[in-house]
Amino acid sequence: MEPARSGAEKAGNLYIVATPVGNLEDLTLRALRILRQVSWIACEDTRQTLKLLNKYRLKKKLISYYKPREKEKIPRILRILSGGKDVALVSDAGTPGLSDPGYLLIREAISQGIRVIPIPGASAISAALSAGGLPTHRFLFLGFAPSKKIALEKMLSKLKDEEGTLVFFVPARKIIFFLDIVLKILGNRQIVLAREMTKIHEEFIRDSAEEMKHKLEGKSLRGEATLLIEGV
Repeated sequence: MEPARSGAEKAGNLYIVATPVGNLEDLTLRALRILRQVSWIACEDTRQTLKLLNKYRLKKKLISYYKPREKEKIPRILRILSGGKDVALVSDAGTPGLSDPGYLLIREAISQGIRVIPIPGASAISAALSAGGLPTHRFLFLGFAPSKKIALEKMLSKLKDEEGTLVFFVPARKIIFFLDIVLKILGNRQIVLAREMTKIHEEFIRDSAEEMKHKLEGKSLRGEATLLIEGV
């Protein structure tokens, strides 16, 4: 059951709905029910969201909500919520707000007294950690790795003494570049590379940074990967 509204409460609810990271069957039953009942869905890419909605034969009003135009979209979404309509916020894959659009809207909704309700589910972070084989009692999620060499070196230098497993999102085409910097700054640590998770070609590569680099050199990798680095 969802939280009930009081008689005086007119604003709609903002639901933060996790969607599949690949396999569309990973949508939870609760998420499906919420997507059916809301009046609007705010989504990162309408084309991606339509694939999910078509799978479950849902027709909904969509609002594009994406970087870098988040601030432009927030007033319209807040007006819908203030008018008593429920809105579901989704990203292209996984949980909104985790290196995906969401934080700015959620912050504004909270400031206006609008109820924000999480609908948990798929996340590339938890999926990679659960099957990666590195310690999970402590981990540090760092989002998308910097694309520039100096920025990445600076970030990793600050993490030399971190005991927990480090979690990054890395474009597949940048993995060799990333591993070069890891070897230079952090040394030859154990690495887990998770790509195409929940899809047909799901792959987990577990090896030292040096060996993984040798395995991947010359290969054409696409998409985004979740990369885990062993802590100290």
